[in-house]
Amino acid sequence: MYTSGVERPSSYQRRSKMKSFITNTLSDFFFEYETPRQVLVRNKRVGVVCRLIQLGVLAYIIGWVFIYEKGYQSSDTAVGSVLTKMKGVGYTNVTGEERIWDVADFVFPVQGDSSFVVMTNYIMTQGQKIDKCSEPPNSKNRCSSDADCEGRSERHMTGKCLVNTTKMCEVLAWCPVEDDGNIPDPALLMSAENFTLFIKNTINFPAYGVTRCNLVEGIDNQYIRSCLYDPKTSPLCPIFRLGDLVQLSGFNFAAIAKVGGAIGIIIDWTCNLDHDQSDCKPIYSFHGLYGNPDETDTARASVGYNFRYAKHYMEDKQEKRTLLKVFGIRFDIIVRSVATKFDIIPTLTAIGSGVGIFGVATVVCDLILLYLLPKREFYNNMKFKVTETMEKEPLDEFKSEKEVSKKHSEEVLVHHEAPLSET
Repeated sequence: MYTSGVERPSSYQRRSKMKSFITNTLSDFFFEYETPRQVLVRNKRVGVVCRLIQLGVLAYIIGWVFIYEKGYQSSDTAVGSVLTKMKGVGYTNVTGEERIWDVADFVFPVQGDSSFVVMTNYIMTQGQKIDKCSEPPNSKNRCSSDADCEGRSERHMTGKCLVNTTKMCEVLAWCPVEDDGNIPDPALLMSAENFTLFIKNTINFPAYGVTRCNLVEGIDNQYIRSCLYDPKTSPLCPIFRLGDLVQLSGFNFAAIAKVGGAIGIIIDWTCNLDHDQSDCKPIYSFHGLYGNPDETDTARASVGYNFRYAKHYMEDKQEKRTLLKVFGIRFDIIVRSVATKFDIIPTLTAIGSGVGIFGVATVVCDLILLYLLPKREFYNNMKFKVTETMEKEPLDEFKSEKEVSKKHSEEVLVHHEAPLSET
């Protein structure tokens, strides 16, 4: 009996073709290289535009990325601590009562934190004890009967109106009640202007294992005993006069001492560790935060800075206290730090991104060639090669389209186009 059609391949032939297919595919993958065809266009205008764009990109990479932003370096921020110590003695004479104020009296807190308050003015109420008494004269709670003294005060009222004496409501409180209506002017502790502040700041950059202190090379015990910070003559001295700090922050000491305020002290560590570590030094700057004497709006909700504290004691077996409303200057010491050092990874990243930006020149020039120039149709035909639709051969099993295309490509005449010239 005869059979029609093509005889099916045997299993041996199928395995052989499969092996040949896999071998050819792997060979093409590992031992062939493809590259896009390039067209050389001789056009002065397009050439100038391309080179100008490339020159701009090169200037950006060298000038901005590498020189200004230092894109070849990695960075790290520091951890550190700040210690402070105040020195000075104040003297006051209020209604004939002389007092001496030292560090334990006018600095809050006394532990030497990076944020602290120096007292410059105060209102003192002595001999207070828990009792019933009248509210102070500056209170708004005036009364003409007991009915007026119900729930109108922040203090604990007894509900009684002292009609025959002060015509104020009676309260159960620490008596005599504080009268803070009149703030001493000038400030009682104007001598605080000559107090001195010592700052010790130590930082560590963990990524680079570098530790620095604001007591840098050349600052020893002998230097500290005689130096006083000056932005021009002694910019590294860690001892500051309070009057100078207020002046450098843009404030007036007499004005801020009366009602208080706040000043920020910035210690800036910006270090390039590609240089010697001794070049890593702090830079101090001072900023007035609030308490500006130039503000003339007297209707502000809160003016200056103040707080209260009390000193308790026993007298005749009865607890008493001295209450102080403190007006002072709050100092906040803020450390800002960053260290940079050469690192190959950001360097390669910066170079790679720069090389990628060079492609902008190609995109712009292609747009000009294909859409803007009068001969855009001619350039379009030279850039894009359009072929006729190829009639496909029946694919043998395990025979790739690439092998079929190779057979057709043998019939194509390969030629090299001459450079395009502007005519």
